[in-house]
Amino acid sequence: MPEPLRIAILGAESTGKTQLAQQLAAELGAITGLACTWVPEHLRAWCDAQGRTPRVDEQTDIALQQQTLINAAAQKHAVVVCDTTPLMTAVYSAHIFNDNRLLAAALAQQRGYAITLLTALDVVWQADGLQRDGPLTRQPVDNLLRTLLSQHS
Repeated sequence: MPEPLRIAILGAESTGKTQLAQQLAAELGAITGLACTWVPEHLRAWCDAQGRTPRVDEQTDIALQQQTLINAAAQKHAVVVCDTTPLMTAVYSAHIFNDNRLLAAALAQQRGYAITLLTALDVVWQADGLQRDGPLTRQPVDNLLRTLLSQHS
């Protein structure tokens, strides 16, 4: 089986990543006839299960689980659309906790995606569960993410 096409959708919170991932995977599957899927954001399930947002010491495991979900989907599908990657966990860890330890590994993993789509801040922020930090978080997260992607190709 050839290496699956991995498509990453990145962006600050409440910018439409989930909806885009779902619709893109469905449309690509319909157009190409390939086995396509989307991988949800692990953080959402984690927050729902724990009833809280993660601490700094839990960020590594969340990033690893996101990658594990992506890798598992890639074992069964020709196209995998990812509603976030470990890079977003690393960016939020850097922004919220001033902890940059996850960035190098996440940037290296990001190079494994054939396509990275970056959402914009043109969608109105909406409260959506525990993992939302608020509309004021979006601009600094967007700035950091764009800087990192630009600096690291």
